[in-house]
Amino acid sequence: MTYITLNYYLFVLAVLIAYYILPLKIRWAALLAGNIGFYLLFYTSGWWVLGITIAISFIGGIMIPSLEGKAKKTVLFLSILATLIPWFLVKNLNFLLEITVKRDPINWIVPLGISFYTLQLVSYLADVYKGKILPERNIAKFALFASFFPQLIQGPIPRYGQLQNQLITGHRFDENNIVKGFCYVIWGFFLKLMIADKAGVIVDAVFENYPAYSGIYIWAASFLYSIQLYADFLACTTLAQGVAKLFGIDIADNFARPYFAVSIKDFWRRWHLSLSSWLRDYVYIPLGGNRKGTFRKYLFLVITFLVSGIWHGAGYKYLVWGGMHAFYQIAGDFTYRFRERIYKAFHVSEKSGKKRLLKQAGTFLLVNWAWIIFRADTLWLGTRMIKHMFTECNPWVLFNDQIFNLGLGWKEIAVLMLSVLLLRRVGKAHEEGRSVSNMIMSQRLVIRWGIYMTAIIGIMVFGTYGYGFNAQDFIYGGF
Repeated sequence: MTYITLNYYLFVLAVLIAYYILPLKIRWAALLAGNIGFYLLFYTSGWWVLGITIAISFIGGIMIPSLEGKAKKTVLFLSILATLIPWFLVKNLNFLLEITVKRDPINWIVPLGISFYTLQLVSYLADVYKGKILPERNIAKFALFASFFPQLIQGPIPRYGQLQNQLITGHRFDENNIVKGFCYVIWGFFLKLMIADKAGVIVDAVFENYPAYSGIYIWAASFLYSIQLYADFLACTTLAQGVAKLFGIDIADNFARPYFAVSIKDFWRRWHLSLSSWLRDYVYIPLGGNRKGTFRKYLFLVITFLVSGIWHGAGYKYLVWGGMHAFYQIAGDFTYRFRERIYKAFHVSEKSGKKRLLKQAGTFLLVNWAWIIFRADTLWLGTRMIKHMFTECNPWVLFNDQIFNLGLGWKEIAVLMLSVLLLRRVGKAHEEGRSVSNMIMSQRLVIRWGIYMTAIIGIMVFGTYGYGFNAQDFIYGGF
């Protein structure tokens, strides 16, 4: 995967040198050249689709403020439609053709990061229409915003107001930014190579060979997939933050310890924050949000989660995955008082750690079952796997070494478990308002660099490279 290769970081170094050599006012030009170079060096197809989409959004953004009434709405609609059409063609048309006319799929050219930059441009047009932002009148600067290379493939999905000023305003060299960016990159490699790719070995073995595995195997693989997906996506976000920080640019966090959530609603306040807020601001609230009664609120919630499912991929399983989360939230509202009475009957106090732990465990199980549908090759396989979690009882595989036949030996599994425990420890610290990176950076130079070098050597020795596996592509790079 590009973001964890030596060539990518040599490329980043070259852009970084050019950035700090250029005069302050035109340092944004180095970033734009970096965007173009990233596309041409690492990906060679689909650049023209991105270019046309950027041009359409740029022209639409300039036209919208100068119009009134129906003409203004028409330009907004046409601009958004033209922005969405390439995404719809490459992501959804083949599925529609398959279920309607049974024809073979079309081999579309898939532009780099199309699902992410499409939402980015739609939010830009909507915000210009609402008067929240002024349109960018320099197409080069607009292209810089739409194609910023550290977050182009896997997000987060930035808003124009959050990112554009940081991109076009030159930043002076700051050692703290370099060190903090370096810390982010190390943490991203740890998440990817010590957790995500290791967990992925067992996940792939079970999910890709069902029904050879059932019962405890599915429980183990599904739990590991929940961990893999989180670590993988957090890794790519952290790497994006780290590289951006080298240039003095801050990218917003995309996660807030989602598996500490105590409800599905709380989970979506913590998971994929840039997508969740985008869906809230540009789908749920424009539909009516909470303002039109309980029934419509739930209807709009269902529509919003179905849109989320469609964005993630074409197929029934993604729609069902989105529908499951909508159902979870609606059922959670309906059963809230009943559940509180149960807690009270068993003398579980409102603020007790036991209650929080029970709610976290219940939320994780619900999310985990939805992830099985998300990960399985088809909806039918996903439902069968969930069924066989309960109909097959084989706990002995945890004690007779059969679990080690899934691709990882006991040493690799031990490294994986210790790494997950470290991730949880860091998450708990952040949950309590303590920044681990700030704690490390506040130490003396010798201690700081001792931690950095220990982390680097540990990743090289015990990470996926150390055990001879090939690093897998980032999961969200496929969306």
